[in-house]
Amino acid sequence: MASTILSSGVRNNLLTLQQTTAQQNVIQNRLATGKKVNSAIDNPVNYFTALSLNDRSSQLTGLLDGISNGIQTIQTASKGIDGITKLVGSLQSTVKQAQADAAQNRPTKAGTALATATEAAVTSKSLKDIALDKKIGGADATADAATATSPGDVGIDTTTNVKGAIFLKSGSTTYTASFDVANATMRDVVNEINKSGVATAFIDEKGQLNVKGTGSEEVQFGFGVGTDDTTSQAAAAGAGNANAKIGFATADNVAGTGIKGQSITSAVRSNLIQQYNDLRTQIDQLAKDSSFNGINLLQGDRLSIQFNEKTGKNQTKLDIQGSTLSADNLGISQAINTQLNGFINFQNDADLDKATAALTGALTSLKSLASTLGSNLSVAQTRQDFTKELANVLTTGAGNLVLADPNEEGASLLALNTRQQLSQTALSLANQADQGVLRLFG
Repeated sequence: MASTILSSGVRNNLLTLQQTTAQQNVIQNRLATGKKVNSAIDNPVNYFTALSLNDRSSQLTGLLDGISNGIQTIQTASKGIDGITKLVGSLQSTVKQAQADAAQNRPTKAGTALATATEAAVTSKSLKDIALDKKIGGADATADAATATSPGDVGIDTTTNVKGAIFLKSGSTTYTASFDVANATMRDVVNEINKSGVATAFIDEKGQLNVKGTGSEEVQFGFGVGTDDTTSQAAAAGAGNANAKIGFATADNVAGTGIKGQSITSAVRSNLIQQYNDLRTQIDQLAKDSSFNGINLLQGDRLSIQFNEKTGKNQTKLDIQGSTLSADNLGISQAINTQLNGFINFQNDADLDKATAALTGALTSLKSLASTLGSNLSVAQTRQDFTKELANVLTTGAGNLVLADPNEEGASLLALNTRQQLSQTALSLANQADQGVLRLFG
């Protein structure tokens, strides 16, 4: 088939029209896809750069789920610590209730009477007042009875003994105090004992000195005299060389034979033992339940949160080693009703004091662990926000390289449409010029 020969004017106008149509197709494709670079042919540098940026953004977005799970795992452990802290607080309340019920087995002892009915008849005073007013020392080592004009004394020779001292010991607590015996009375001895915090003292209606421990531990009590503070205190702490002068035995100052409590059990404290042990058990159970997605930071599990898409030494992550949290590890011992190593005897004040100290230590440990988890949580949340923002920046950067501007492309398409119409008009005019030769044959 023979080709059609076009005039120069028609061919030029046709070529222009074809170029305009091609440009329209390109712009229409940009508007349809929203991109000005749809393949490497359009712009290889921008295309592959945008592809790399989008790939990294996608990888970082994929890591957000792992970061979110890590955050939830830390928060679960933190909530577990909050719950355990409340349980420890309840244990403290239980111990305080036990301490509020003063044990009935306080070690108590009454000495022999320091006053007689004869003295009461002579002085017209009660046996209690006579005993309180009696002086510690006199001119010899013989006890002098009270008279209408003299308070009497318990028989400490003040010519050889200048100082008197008391010694008290309960558990690990020791108290020693000395005083001048020349003018001191039994009232002064009672007052010194009451200052100790280890025991209390009073003289009863029979004229007997009573010493009672402030706790349930055995109390060693000694009364000594000497030429100075040192010798009197040594006597009180050693043999208690003047115990008999105030109605006590020398053995009362010896460990194992001192003033002991009776074996009477407090019912209130016994009833609190089960409550205490139940709360203690709940600590272990709550710690075991503080897991998320199979990871429990309160049972020694390890959590690893990955923050970037790299591997090997270029990978950034947060490793959190959990702790095995239990009542035993917190130093909270089980409670029982008797004295046994490794347990808390709820009938013993000293054991209750130790339990209070242990619970305070447990709270300190929990606060430290909570602080560590809080710090790790802050890091994870910061990296989560950073990863979200970085992924957005990468996506935006990729878009800037390949996305089309709808306003610009629309304006270009409108201009091309106008150009197309003009090209079509020019082509028509060129054809009309070629048709002019037909008039020669008219």
